[in-house]
Amino acid sequence: MFPNAHSGTTPSREKLMLLSTIVKNFKNIRVLCIGDVMLDHFLYGKVERISPEAPVPVFNYRSEKSMLGGAGNVVANLNTLGCRADLICFIGADAAGEEVRRQLAGVSRSSLPIEVPGFPTIEKTRVIAGNSHLLRIDNERRFDDVAEADAVLDAELDARVQEADIVLLSDYAKGMLSPGRCQRIIEACRKTAKPVIIDPKGSDYGKYAKATVVKPNLKEFNQATGMAASADAPDFFDSLRQGARLLFERHGIENLLVTLSEHGMAFVSAQNPDSLFHIPTEAREVFDVSGAGDTSLAAFGAALAAGADIQDAMKLANIASGIAVGKLGTSCVSGDEILDALSRRRGSSAGLGWKQKSKIVSVREAADIAAQCREQGRKVGFTNGCFDLLHQGHLHSLMQARQNCDVLMVGLNTDASIKRLKGPERPIQDEKTRALLLASLEFVDFVIMFDDDTALPTVDAVRPDLILKEGYTIDRWPEAQFVESYGGKAVTLTRLDGFSTTSTIARMKK
Repeated sequence: MFPNAHSGTTPSREKLMLLSTIVKNFKNIRVLCIGDVMLDHFLYGKVERISPEAPVPVFNYRSEKSMLGGAGNVVANLNTLGCRADLICFIGADAAGEEVRRQLAGVSRSSLPIEVPGFPTIEKTRVIAGNSHLLRIDNERRFDDVAEADAVLDAELDARVQEADIVLLSDYAKGMLSPGRCQRIIEACRKTAKPVIIDPKGSDYGKYAKATVVKPNLKEFNQATGMAASADAPDFFDSLRQGARLLFERHGIENLLVTLSEHGMAFVSAQNPDSLFHIPTEAREVFDVSGAGDTSLAAFGAALAAGADIQDAMKLANIASGIAVGKLGTSCVSGDEILDALSRRRGSSAGLGWKQKSKIVSVREAADIAAQCREQGRKVGFTNGCFDLLHQGHLHSLMQARQNCDVLMVGLNTDASIKRLKGPERPIQDEKTRALLLASLEFVDFVIMFDDDTALPTVDAVRPDLILKEGYTIDRWPEAQFVESYGGKAVTLTRLDGFSTTSTIARMKK
């Protein structure tokens, strides 16, 4: 239902994508979330003494805020990531329900909060002193037998699933995702071939039968399997495989993603249960774990819908949850925050043989680097192209360009950009391969991926001192006209005749 969901192995060559490109694709996807929504209240203050009336702390109130929790926090995170996200949930006919509606309108275009008479909207109030939780106060009643709400859900479900790229179920065991409702939702997803990813609760995984991915934490995994798997045990991964097989055999679940807190996360597929893929956690000072699971679910689901394979989706979910626990309170994580985290980790995580990954930067990073270079009196040059099949003509131009400047930045069209410009058969090589090849050249200092039809927006952001390219005159070179408008210089490079990607492809076809 999505690329490499079952293998746990290296993704196929044509599916390779830069993590930053996946994040930028979030804006193109639509996600439907279904589950238990709640209104989270946070009361902030200080504790400086113990009450003389009883041995309890005296909380000195300072401020408060309210935000969407549970499935609502998943949708809020999806919105902050850049996705279009909608929510189907149950609320009460009360002031808290009206506040849920109001806040949902700010993060979603067409959510469906279904009002259930006689039931309160689920509320959780957390009392926080400094960085410490003192107390949580819950107001809730399970939404189990609510026939009128079921009628509304049934009338809307198929159409809303059809409109979505992926469906996320956020189960907080508050009754919205009962066994019957879960199975109706999963069946609607299977009929339309839409992946359904579930953040589960409780030990009855029969309700999640035939789901695409179920995503428990380790405690939930042990509850569901009856095991006592411990991340510190030498046979831990064997225990995960054994427990995963039990869930696959009992319930027909297709894939299992187990989040392991400070130990990262592990993925096992029913199609290859002997293979397990594990990634470590992102090192981060932990302030608050509230909502981190919601952030992880949102980023994982968004990444899959945006075309990521399982491994890359796990990496992005891991990064996002690492950012979330570094914030106080139920917090959303933005696409820009993930891009910044990717930038910070490039040098240390590039891996043996691919130190060049640190030279692949975002437009924002390139603009910052260019500004620093200008402050140091260094000339920044910019050129751009598709560089589909890197050949001697490309090398000749790039070497010329580097001779004219101190720092050479190369703009590179993404796969989507090339398909729009050159047709569905191009590019021959995916964007990740093309970027790595360019970054491996000693005379290329930085590679910038761009998804626009022209490099002009990138040039506008970077403001290079020189723009360099072969075969263009100023009158039909808008980027050069722009550079000259602010005092920069345009340089036309000499072409090495006899080399082109088109002619190379033609010779290969003979």
